[in-house]
Amino acid sequence: MASNRKIAGIESAIYLLRGQRVMLDSDLAAIYRVTTKRLNEQLKRNRNRFPDDFAFQLTTEEFRNSKSQIATSSLMSQFVTSSGHGGRRKLPWAFTERGAIMLASVLNSDIAVQASIRVVRAFVRLRQMVAANAQLAAKLEELEHRLDSHDEAIVDLFAALKRLLEPPEPPKRREIGFHVRERTARYHAQSNKSKIKNRNSKIP
Repeated sequence: MASNRKIAGIESAIYLLRGQRVMLDSDLAAIYRVTTKRLNEQLKRNRNRFPDDFAFQLTTEEFRNSKSQIATSSLMSQFVTSSGHGGRRKLPWAFTERGAIMLASVLNSDIAVQASIRVVRAFVRLRQMVAANAQLAAKLEELEHRLDSHDEAIVDLFAALKRLLEPPEPPKRREIGFHVRERTARYHAQSNKSKIKNRNSKIP
């Protein structure tokens, strides 16, 4: 039971970034019982072990757009408003499931190794939940075709259920840089009739 609670706690620290489920450096540091500074030092020393599908550093825009996801994370208390990054000098690193396992190996501690097992189980359970949602969506689709589609209440119910199963849309990125917007011309081309009329008026 206690193990399930720990796994559930880890699940709440898994976020969706760049189409991948990841954990942030500060959350993994808390789970592996090390400081975020030491964790990132080990990452820097063993950078060749962490390709892009293992770990990546968030951009400023990604962090700002992801605040709604990480509102409950320990990271939020470290990022305050004045300098844009608050108590941290650098943007956070995100680790995929593979990266979290590799991180435990480079930290080389029994606590990190044991904790990494719970991390993997949390990732696996999330994948199972996503798969279950996909199966449920398929069953809803099949059931919708069987039922009377002319019943407005049933149509609305299925639409609401589908919305609940859909993943949230990624935030729209604001265009960066200088853009020139052309103004619409204030003049209009003369019609052929008006041109002929003007010519005739000039003939003596």
